[in-house]
Amino acid sequence: MKVTISFRHLDHTPALDERIHEKSKKLEKFLGGRSNIRWSCYVKQGNHYAEVELTGPNYSYHAAAHTDSLYKSIDKVMTKIEKQLQKKKEKVKGRRKNNGHELQCNDPEMAWADYDEDYFQDVA
Repeated sequence: MKVTISFRHLDHTPALDERIHEKSKKLEKFLGGRSNIRWSCYVKQGNHYAEVELTGPNYSYHAAAHTDSLYKSIDKVMTKIEKQLQKKKEKVKGRRKNNGHELQCNDPEMAWADYDEDYFQDVA
């Protein structure tokens, strides 16, 4: 997983860098190894913004949040992106369940009965 971090109008500190890498590692449980995470952190009109763009071979996710603290913004963004990934994971899991369905017969007696032409109306 490749992590890219950019800061605008904000000082880059090792504590922020460590926090972002720590949060990015949490996303590995949802993704394979071939993904790119791009973080953008900036200050605008007194609010601290954090944006995440997560891309891979077959997916692309984006989340953004702003609060009065950059650490809170990072936590909010992680909550949003995890919800998106969890929703996608549940969709895929649900699709796998539905593909394994069995053929059911509602009226077993009619299934083994002889074909009765009077029972069905003539279409032609």
